Amino acid sequence: MPIIRLISALALIVCAMACGREEEKTNGKPDAAAFVSDGAGDGSVWVVDGPNGGRLFLCGTIHILREKDYPLAPAYEAAYMYSNKIVLELPPGAASGSELTSRMSQLGMYSADTSLEKNVSPETWAAVKQWCAKRGVESSSMNRYRPWFMALLITSMEYAALGAKPDKGVDTHFEERAKKDGKPGIGLETVEFQIQLFASLSDKQQNELLDQTLAEISSVAVEFEKLLKAWKHGDLKTLQGMLFSEAEKYPDLMNLFLTARNLAWVDPLDKMLKNGEKVMVLVGTGHFTSDTGLIELLRKRGHRVRHYSEVTDF
Repeated sequence: MPIIRLISALALIVCAMACGREEEKTNGKPDAAAFVSDGAGDGSVWVVDGPNGGRLFLCGTIHILREKDYPLAPAYEAAYMYSNKIVLELPPGAASGSELTSRMSQLGMYSADTSLEKNVSPETWAAVKQWCAKRGVESSSMNRYRPWFMALLITSMEYAALGAKPDKGVDTHFEERAKKDGKPGIGLETVEFQIQLFASLSDKQQNELLDQTLAEISSVAVEFEKLLKAWKHGDLKTLQGMLFSEAEKYPDLMNLFLTARNLAWVDPLDKMLKNGEKVMVLVGTGHFTSDTGLIELLRKRGHRVRHYSEVTDF
């Protein structure tokens, strides 16, 4: 099930397809016990040490979670408390702004003289109508959407049916906290860049994306639980296996969504380390896997990288 996993694990803009955020409740500063492992998993958090006292907390996120997936592993709380700023995939506030949703609608819809039905195979359109009937949606209301937009919409609604919401995502959780605490935050990418990840796909790639999404929706619930278990335990081997199980079928998509973005991010992260900054970095956990993941890329830059559970020198 690589495509739905890829979308949910790596692309924040899928969150824009769901409802607005809820008000995030925060407590006061926790005591030291909040940093101790609770036995439910040490989380996907790695600590990167550079020169001049620089330290990055690489915090792997899941962009859409459920209420029952909280509280997060104590490593996330420690990363937040020991950092002077947060770094997100998108700048704070971008994922909930009108710019994102309006731009997605602009690029994700066909002009009035054509339709989704006219641009996909009869089999694909039949599958779209079947999915619409299952979710109680009029297929005619979906017929202006381009295949990539339809794939995102299906993914969003399938996760919503499991109770997974963007306002419960790890990124949103800490973005809201930082806003209330006055802790600065920046983004590694822009709204336009993330939208163009999908909008720039060729017609063939868009159709493949939609076909694979439709083929995989029946196993979303099982795969989501497997993904969450690996994430909660920092199990990169399992996460990599899930994301790369059929990577050879989609080399262009893997490079677009994962490898190229990691290579673009490593320079600014390296600069933060060399400047002696202490930063909480919140990006999709899939960006930590493989030889081209952020963990290995930062190691190759000469920085020391350890899982949170191995660190005692706070």
